[in-house]
Amino acid sequence: MPLSQLSIINAKPKDKPYMLLDGEGLHLQVSTTGSRLWRIRFRFGGKANMMSLGAFPAVSLKEAREKRDQVRKQVAAGINPSLRRKLDKISAASADTFGAVADEYLANLKANEAAEVTITKNRWLLEELAAPIRNRPVGEIVPAELLDILKKIEASGRRDTAHRLRSAMGSVFRLAVATLRATNDPTYALRGALLKVKVKHRAAIIDERDLGRFLTSLDEYDGWPILQSALQFLILTMARPGDVRHMRRIEVDFPKRLWRIPGERMKMRRPHDVPLSRQALAVLKIVWPLNEENDLVFPSLRSHKKPLSENAFNSVLRNMGYTKDQATAHGFRSTASTILNERGHDDDVIEAALAHQDEDEMRRIYNRALYLPERKKLMQDWADLLDTFRQRAPLRRKAA
Repeated sequence: MPLSQLSIINAKPKDKPYMLLDGEGLHLQVSTTGSRLWRIRFRFGGKANMMSLGAFPAVSLKEAREKRDQVRKQVAAGINPSLRRKLDKISAASADTFGAVADEYLANLKANEAAEVTITKNRWLLEELAAPIRNRPVGEIVPAELLDILKKIEASGRRDTAHRLRSAMGSVFRLAVATLRATNDPTYALRGALLKVKVKHRAAIIDERDLGRFLTSLDEYDGWPILQSALQFLILTMARPGDVRHMRRIEVDFPKRLWRIPGERMKMRRPHDVPLSRQALAVLKIVWPLNEENDLVFPSLRSHKKPLSENAFNSVLRNMGYTKDQATAHGFRSTASTILNERGHDDDVIEAALAHQDEDEMRRIYNRALYLPERKKLMQDWADLLDTFRQRAPLRRKAA
């Protein structure tokens, strides 16, 4: 017989808990203390299940029956009511704005030990460029409003940035889907909606005589001496500009003639040993006494506690009269690669010297161990070649 309000109120506690049945799996459990809890039995996937629906009188008889009917509808639809409740709790406990999910994504990047430059770039994309949607409920954002943001960036000439932002936002939406705060990734609908990125390779000096003239001109550069030495060291070591700018004294092993770049600064997150030629060591000996009170090898002119700015090297090139279409700091890696390959040096050794990642894990480990002696010879050969280029192509001086 179905329960009534009166029968529920009159239910008294006993020595053991007991149940008052209402029908279709719904019952009221009365404890030994007199508390009364609504529960429902149901079968899902061939297994018996029990789920609480709340305590009486907070949940009335009418409300308990409505909850029972909802559970039965979910079972009929192939939905596990217990699992559905757990997922709803997860969703309700999570902040549901795009900004909140984006912050979680950035925290995950940091926890996964992503490179600092990666975290910084993603933070800029998701905090600055995605600002118009940060306070929007992540599950309500539609492709059209994302496209409006991306097209404005694209119209400013930053096609690559627009594509990077779309990718970063997609990562945030996928996290939102995984945590039940969104049902889909709206960036997926934007495939093909943005203009293609115009691939522009970094300008590099690859003619040996032109390189010789440049090196002679650099030797006579009359700007900040540490900046001049840093650019010379960059060319000698084939390193990335950022690695040279942030180079620290503790990373240099003079007896072994090695510079060990720590993994957290490397693009591939692995330490990289750079053999130092006689010429590279000579550059270090010039700058070593200039900043003894601090750790940086090539500090900024404004503060010896700060590294050279990101644009420092290219500013030297512009002051020397080289346009961005003629030479860039990063382009000197291409300079070394092109000339050394043309002169018949082993391309595997060159790739190892440039710290390029080999897709084959076993080959990558093997090469890193095998090629250190070969790289030592390569770096000295490269430094000697640069001296030869200077001698063959002296700087053309302007007439008085």
